[in-house]
Amino acid sequence: MTGREREALRLAVVGVGARSSIAQHAVDSGRGRVVAFVDPDPSAALRAERIFGHTLTGYSHQRELIEGGTPIDAAFVTSPDHTHAEIAIDLLRAGIPVYLEKPLATTLDGADEILATAAATRTPLYVGHNMRHMAVIRLMKEIIDRGEIGEVKAVWCRHFVGNGGDYYFKDWHADRTKTTGLLLQKGAHDIDIIHWLAGGYSTLVSGMGALSVYGGIRDRRENSGRLMPEWFSFENWPPTSQTGLNPVVDVEDISMMLMELDNGVLASYEQCHFTPDYWRNYTVIGTKGRLENFGDTDGGVVRVWNRRHEYSPHGDAEYPIRGDASGHDDADERTVNEFLDFLEHGTPTVTSPLASRNAVAAGIAATHSLRSGSVPIRIRPAGAATADPGTGGPSGRIPGSAADIR
Repeated sequence: MTGREREALRLAVVGVGARSSIAQHAVDSGRGRVVAFVDPDPSAALRAERIFGHTLTGYSHQRELIEGGTPIDAAFVTSPDHTHAEIAIDLLRAGIPVYLEKPLATTLDGADEILATAAATRTPLYVGHNMRHMAVIRLMKEIIDRGEIGEVKAVWCRHFVGNGGDYYFKDWHADRTKTTGLLLQKGAHDIDIIHWLAGGYSTLVSGMGALSVYGGIRDRRENSGRLMPEWFSFENWPPTSQTGLNPVVDVEDISMMLMELDNGVLASYEQCHFTPDYWRNYTVIGTKGRLENFGDTDGGVVRVWNRRHEYSPHGDAEYPIRGDASGHDDADERTVNEFLDFLEHGTPTVTSPLASRNAVAAGIAATHSLRSGSVPIRIRPAGAATADPGTGGPSGRIPGSAADIR
């Protein structure tokens, strides 16, 4: 890539849905230009033109893109989750570097095959775990790395998914054949962050959950051809008054999981898709104190307690969160810039394909557990063929691959 450092990278977008606009950050930076898209939907061409501001060369399948003769330097894969494995593997085999929206895949076999393909072809793979670039997460990681709470021993995360009815129950997200479940689809973000903050990966998990609210709503419609912004509204409240749910709704709207990590850290993650508010609350407990965030965007704070006392609402130290004023837009931009740095210069990355694989593994295992009487499930470790290219592997270091930075 060094020979093209001063030229805009020629980019393809595979899947012109709600997340495809993330590629616009590459355009805005002046480092990339979107020249092609892949989407089987006949209306995708109009959406692509609306998002990227000009007419693109369109294809209905990734293999048509590969064989079509349009020169491509990298592809952003923002298609539905169950298509990730096939698309990423085809692109990697064709030598096209891939930015793959999380989750890596919806099956562990699919995730492992993606990593094995990246290693075998020596083609750069980057997974868009943008939460590692969120201001609140970076701040918590800095506090931990400074030693303010000592050695991490426990991590708890509560995720209030206040927009869950609009985001996840009116299209393919609600169908477990396309997501496995929301502990994977939505939870992969937070599982990855729990692993990162704790410095380890889950080895044993158990889960519990239910379809408590949205399963009882009978107002259903087929929303294919429409995107989430077309039906989203804060007026869609209370949750029981939602309309236009996906014809298939068989994923849990409330779920939780317990995790034992390979370094002895214990963790928990809970998500609820019918809360009125939308944010994440982390508590990290170490040998010398604990931290907790209040708010997860600009204007919120992270508080630290590291002296012994009774109830103290403001803690012993308080750090403002600066960044991500409107959700994770800032983090998206930082993630795309990291991907471009990694392509052009081989710069080590904060995200990691292996970490993404291990988040997928934990989410899938927890989903199987909650649907099997909450039986604990031991997670299959990554094999040698799926070793993170950035840490070496059967064929050694692969230029441009993300490092396994926990």
